[in-house]
Amino acid sequence: QVQLVESGGGLVQAGGSLRLSCAASGSIFRVNAMNWYRQAPGKQRELVAHITSGGATTYADSVKGRFTISRDNAKNTVYLQMNSLKPEDTAVYFCNADIIALTPLRRSDYWGQGTQVTVSS
Repeated sequence: QVQLVESGGGLVQAGGSLRLSCAASGSIFRVNAMNWYRQAPGKQRELVAHITSGGATTYADSVKGRFTISRDNAKNTVYLQMNSLKPEDTAVYFCNADIIALTPLRRSDYWGQGTQVTVSS
């Protein structure tokens, strides 16, 4: 059974920083692309940052220059460093990954449970 577990959310003042982590565990053959999404109250879930297995990254325009996605392939873990946080960054942040499970050998899309990030003004 493959699962994604996030950590690192919390309450921070505007201008502050937080670092989110998401670890994939279980019977894993390979972890492909990994993503961070967020969903604010009353809004649709949006893609915040994307990283390929080779380390190539893309970002939503709203977070470029402030957020950095990275990964540790040895630990099957993805990170999101969030700097210069704004109140509009307040949302539940979700980790997502394209994973090939080992037993049975199957490629699927997995989601974490979400972690709350609240930025006060």
